[in-house]
This record gives sequence, C-alpha cells and structure tokens, in this order.
Amino acid sequence: MLEFIQLLKQRYQAIIAQPGKFFGQLDYQRRIDQLTLAEAFVRKGLWLAAKETPVLQVAVVGPTQSGKSSLVNALLNSPMAGVSPLAGYTVHPQGFCHKVKRADCQGLQRYFGRFQNVPPDQLSKHRHDCYAVSDTPIHSPYLPACIVWDTPDFDSIDSETYREGVLRSIALADVLVLVISKEKYADQSVWDMMAELAPLNQPTLICLNKLAEGSETVLIPSLKDKWQQARQDSFPEVIPLYYQKATATPLWPEGHKDTIAHLAKKVSPATHARLEQALLQQHWSSWLEPVRAEHQLLSDWHTLLDDALKQALANYQRDYLNHPHHYETFQQAMAELLTLLEMPGLAGFMTGARKVLTWPVRQMMKLGRKGLHLADSSHEVILLNQLAEHTLIQLADHLLDKQGQNPQNDWWQALSALLRRQRPSLLQNFETAVKTYHLDFQQDVEAAAHRLYHKLQEQPAVLNSLRATRVTADAAMLALTLHTGGIGVHDLVIAPAMLAVTSLLTESAIGGYMHKVEVHLKQQQLNAVNQALFAGYLGNALKALPGQLANTTHFNISPELLGAMEQQLTEKRHGLRLL
Repeated sequence: MLEFIQLLKQRYQAIIAQPGKFFGQLDYQRRIDQLTLAEAFVRKGLWLAAKETPVLQVAVVGPTQSGKSSLVNALLNSPMAGVSPLAGYTVHPQGFCHKVKRADCQGLQRYFGRFQNVPPDQLSKHRHDCYAVSDTPIHSPYLPACIVWDTPDFDSIDSETYREGVLRSIALADVLVLVISKEKYADQSVWDMMAELAPLNQPTLICLNKLAEGSETVLIPSLKDKWQQARQDSFPEVIPLYYQKATATPLWPEGHKDTIAHLAKKVSPATHARLEQALLQQHWSSWLEPVRAEHQLLSDWHTLLDDALKQALANYQRDYLNHPHHYETFQQAMAELLTLLEMPGLAGFMTGARKVLTWPVRQMMKLGRKGLHLADSSHEVILLNQLAEHTLIQLADHLLDKQGQNPQNDWWQALSALLRRQRPSLLQNFETAVKTYHLDFQQDVEAAAHRLYHKLQEQPAVLNSLRATRVTADAAMLALTLHTGGIGVHDLVIAPAMLAVTSLLTESAIGGYMHKVEVHLKQQQLNAVNQALFAGYLGNALKALPGQLANTTHFNISPELLGAMEQQLTEKRHGLRLL
C-alpha cells in the first residue's frame, strides 16, 4: 500500500507539473497534500510496529507568525528553537529531545524516508528535504519524555516549497499543539488543515497566542464554532497565552503544567492501523477519480479494439475460408495426400518421424524446404496482411472521432499519436507473425492428409483405383512441384489434374469423410488465426498501447493493480496489511 500511495502521488505531481494543459490544478494539489499525509501516516505505522517502546512525539503546528517557535521554547523552558519576527523563518522540521536521548531515535530516519537528518546548523533555506534532531540540556516541568517538533507554517505563499516537511511532522505526532494568534484564528487555511487531520484522531491542544488580558472570553466561543464547522469530534482544551512585551515570548501557565502529559495518556498506538484504514477510505474515491476515468477510456478502447478484430476475423472467414476460389489450405492437404499415394512407404516414415522428432527439428528438416515458398505464394498470407492494415486504419479513424467528441481530454489524442508512430512496426511484426503461423499450421495440414490417407487404406478399392489413374500421377507430380517451389499454391488449386483428383475423391466412398476433414481443418485454421494473429499478436500489442502513454501526462495505473490495492484496503476489518 505504501508503494501504491507513493506511485499515485508521483503521477499527480508529474501531471500537475505540465504547463498550460491542466484545469484542475488546485484540486490536484489538495490531493497531493492528502497523499503526502497518508504516506507519512502509513510510514508511522511501520515505525511503530518496529519499536517496542515508541517515543512520544509532540508537534507544534500553526499558520505563519502565530508564534510556534516561541511556544516550543516556552514548553522546553529553554531557547532551543530559533525565532524571528519575519514570516517563514522556520522551513524545516526540527525535533528537540526532552528526557530522551537522540541516539535512541535513529528509527526516525526510516520514517522520514528521503528526508536527510542533518545538524541544526547545516539546515539550508535552499534545501527543504531535511530535518534536524537536537538534545535539550534542561528538563522542563511542562513536558513528559518526548520529542517536541517545531514545524514550518502551512499557509504562506512559500509554504508549497516546504509543505511536505510540515505534513510529515504532523503525521508523526502523537499529540498535536495548534498555535493560533488572535489575527489568524479565523483564517480558512487553519480550519482546512484541521479538517484534513480529523481522521488521524490525534489528542489536540489549542494555544491561543498573543492575547491581551481578557480577550479570550470573546475569541474562544468563535474558535469553538470554527472547530465544529470543520470537525465532528469534541472541541479540545484551549490555553490562552498572553503577550509579554518584555520578552516578546509567551509564558506557559503554571495551571497547565501537566496538560500535555495528560493528553499523552490518551495516545493508543494499537489503534493506528484502524486509523490508517479510515484515512485511506475517506479519500480513496477522490484520489482514484482520474484513474477510474482512464480505466473507462481504456474499456472504451478495448471495446473498439474487440469490434475491429472481430470484423477482421469475419472478413478472413468470408474472403478466405469460405471463398470458393481463394481457399487453398485443403488443396495443400490434398497435395500431401497425393505424395503419400505415389510413395506408400513415405506414410510410415512420416508417422515414425512424428514420434521421434520434435516440431522445431521437423520444421527445419521438411518445412525449411517448402514452407517458406508456400507462405510467399499464399493468398491467405496476403489477405491477412491486408486485413491487419485495414484494421489499423479503421482504429485510427475511430480515435479521431473520439478526439472530436471530447477535445479537452487528450487521452485519445495521445493514443492516436502513439498508434500512428507504431503502425509501421506493428504491421512489420504482424507480417512476421503471419509467416510463423503459416509455417506452424503446416503440421495441421499434414495431419489432415494423413487422416485422409488412413481412411483410404480402409477402402482398398478406392485407393487402388486412384493409384492406377494417370490423373493421380500427374497431380502427384504437381504436388511435388509445389513443394519444391516450381509453382504457387494458387496454381495448384486451379490445375486440371488436381481438380480431377478432388472430384474423384469427392464422389468416392470417402467423400463424406473428406468433407468432414475439410470442415475440421477450417475450424482449426480459424482458431489458429484468431489466437496467433488477431486476438493474439495484434490484439495484445494494441491493448498494450495505453500502457505506453507518458507517465508525465497520464496516470497509467492498471485496473489489475488498482483492484489488488482495493482488496488489500478492505481485506482487514481493523487495519491494513501493508506491502
């Protein structure tokens, strides 16, 4: 699941980065933030599972210039966090170990992933994929053993550049301390963030900072109303922090000395898996909306493709298998039969060869002499290549129609361009596949000839009369000429000697059986062409085209992968089974 969330986020980021083509940028950016938060929360679950006694994490969060770093110093009772009157001074997550050794927190690196742990003095404003963890020399009366995180703001214009660090810090937190000032408490960005964090179910404390004495009585009811509009859980405790002109920092009220320690008792790592599942399920539908839209387009493409391939197969059946003049395969079987009739010992030899030799060896021994010639002179081969070219033209026209029906959706346009670029190689590979099929099918042709020969052996009178007929000998010579490349398959079909032999056999005692062999051979041929060429090579190659669309402009997440992730999401009622 973690890998899938990362993949989905990467595709969103790649698509939103494309210039001048995207209309839902704000909506996509919100989903990227949600995916970042979910990814971090899943990472926390993995980290918790690997730790026997996890360290309490307290994150101080809030909008710009709300006094987050000053509050961190007040909680630590030590000036550890850098402060500045300028907005956006803190741009990296910075953790301060209180009654905890930094050496015992190495597992944080696994949680932060690609973020690098660096000393505080090496944090650079030009690089945002970093975090710092420091030891604190003083024990504060306001904090239990924990790591306190000073975080960047989440609402400034520049916050987009370091937003991932903010979300990772928030998802890590066991206890959340929201710092807002009287100027910022009504900002919509604050309550949008708190609404997104609701599924994490973190014990929360609100610090109303920079107050004048008594102003909290007016602000807290409004604050409660804002909370209830954004979330469904109980309104948390609010601690008023009054502005100190002398120090320009807040003082933590002595009456709330144990407030964070009490909140820490509400932390339950055992519920984390269930909260993960709730978080993913809350956003799953919206995250996958564009992916499902692509799946619908993919389904439409498969429908177009199936219809075109079925039409190609029907045309093959009409213009070759059922055509009175073009169907030549059974005549090849007759040529094989006539060879056996003129040389009786050959039949036994061929039967033995089938038991001893594998098909590739037999192909080199026999078809190497005649198979390529038969393929080159076959009307079937020519027709199949023509049908493939016609199918690609037909599909290209359908793609143009789809583009016209929905000009804002560039999926059809991209697929059309891809088909146009790959058309020469598709046709060339199809031609190779046709020749391979034609050579391979010769064993079925020979098998049909042997069935006829063995049937004739059951009718010695018919067999002897055929061998005594001069026409049979002439036709056998034509058959041998065909095998050596002296004539083409079509010439054999219309040769008078071959027509005469076919008539003799049709009117003989095996005429009905001969018809059954021909019908069976046609059905075998139809199935072979469909499996090897239309539903096989061409169908598979064309169905694979959408997967080759650029990942920078399309999600390209297969229905199979999505189905596996959805099964994983729902298969455990009280949590996720992570990859």
